[in-house]
Amino acid sequence: MLFHGPAVCFLWLLLFLLDLLLFNPTTIILHSANLLIWILVTIGGKASTEFVVKGTHKEVPQELIDELKAICQDNMTLDYDERFYHGKPQNSFHKAVNIPDVVVFPRSEEEVSQIVKSCNKHKVPIVPYGGATSIEGHTLSPNGGVCIDMTLMKRVKALHIRDMDVVVEPGIGWMELNEYLEPYGLFFPLDPGPGATIGGMCATRCSGSLAVRYGTMRDNVISLKVVLANGIIVKTASRARKSAAGYDLTRLMIGSEGTLGVVTEVTLRLQKIPEHSVVAMCNFPTIKDAADVAIDTMLSGIQVSRVELLDEVQVRAVNIANGKNLPEVPTLMFEFIGTEAYSHEQTQIVQRIVSEHNGSDFVFTEDPEAKKELWKIRKEALWACFAMEPNFEAMISDVCVPLSNLAELISRSKQELDASSLVCTVIAHAGDGNFHTVILFDPNEEEHRREAERLNQFMVYTALSMEGTCTGEHGVGTGKMKYLEKELGIEALQTMKRIKTALDPNNIMNPGKLIPPHVCF
Repeated sequence: MLFHGPAVCFLWLLLFLLDLLLFNPTTIILHSANLLIWILVTIGGKASTEFVVKGTHKEVPQELIDELKAICQDNMTLDYDERFYHGKPQNSFHKAVNIPDVVVFPRSEEEVSQIVKSCNKHKVPIVPYGGATSIEGHTLSPNGGVCIDMTLMKRVKALHIRDMDVVVEPGIGWMELNEYLEPYGLFFPLDPGPGATIGGMCATRCSGSLAVRYGTMRDNVISLKVVLANGIIVKTASRARKSAAGYDLTRLMIGSEGTLGVVTEVTLRLQKIPEHSVVAMCNFPTIKDAADVAIDTMLSGIQVSRVELLDEVQVRAVNIANGKNLPEVPTLMFEFIGTEAYSHEQTQIVQRIVSEHNGSDFVFTEDPEAKKELWKIRKEALWACFAMEPNFEAMISDVCVPLSNLAELISRSKQELDASSLVCTVIAHAGDGNFHTVILFDPNEEEHRREAERLNQFMVYTALSMEGTCTGEHGVGTGKMKYLEKELGIEALQTMKRIKTALDPNNIMNPGKLIPPHVCF
């Protein structure tokens, strides 16, 4: 019999106490060592990345398969290749010991409710699935079960132009949505990776390069409809822009990563497409100079819409991938929006700040195609990295700190990254203290995994020491669970576990994600 989570701790503790009673020195040492190892591994002190996520598996009963077939008709599959595809995220090195047993493709909220209700009755785990662009193992199925692919639910249900909001189903992508909104002069301002869907963006509480001006998903969702573990459909709020009515269930669900419910409808806050914009780029001798300019720009009071930082290694990746000849030095990219006069004024103020911090080659453009080409450099940064190491995978850090600590955090991190044998690039949302490191490594090589995890852990612990977080926008999944107790404390995790247990007593909703397995109450 295999023991997992708290059962392991209890077993070793029992053996350790028994040895004390019998005074057996050899086994006292053995069992106390095992207990210590379990604590270190579970809470997050492991030295290498456990990139194959463990889980248990029980056969899905035929009765459930028959029920799913009745609900979904032809929109379900038992095909191995389809199940394997849904069991491996597109941009994540994480894998799981199991894959989903069934994949279903609901077309309506009512179908989602019926699917979840059936799974709960049979106590079979479910994993909601959107664009599969998350990178922390959110959509893995370590316990098998049913994968609910939401991509067929992608309608725009209602657009309220005068209220500047839109009601959508969760399977629509943010890029598709903005194409729909453009003729109305509106847009949805969050811009994570290409391919991300609105439902997945809610689940991970994502943001993107525009968060410095418009906030994160938490700030841009007005209300949700969610299917809970018992199949009940809950509306979390009205369409009013503000409300003080009861608990904030909307914010509870945003960032819950499918562990509390399945999002079936989202009401989003929209923005007017800016009248005018200017995109600027400049270079620096050191990454600290670049970070200091980002901080001073924010302190100046300018309402900048984007401040993105690339280190010299990332610029080299861009050159290799796209055949460009950009100076391979730390680089800042800005976007200024508003009226034409205001955009120009912002550009001049930032140009002056840049000159005070050893900046050079300050260039800007207002041409639409030139602006698109410049931002393409940033949006395709991850794919550019693979041009340097095409056979490797990426571990991507996501630390975020109070803005005043950003320069120190990046500087200390760069010392470790530059000394490493692995290729590492830095990409930062420098206006809100959030930066990513793309660490390229071979997950099949233990030495690579150890070094990648060491670098990632160094940045996380450094960020936490500065009152920061292990994840600014990517979410927890399986990859960041080991850092949560150090960041939030056991009391916060126990509170989360109580909420999870109350809403999902059979633990069918994306089990093994977000809340560390050792947490109990």
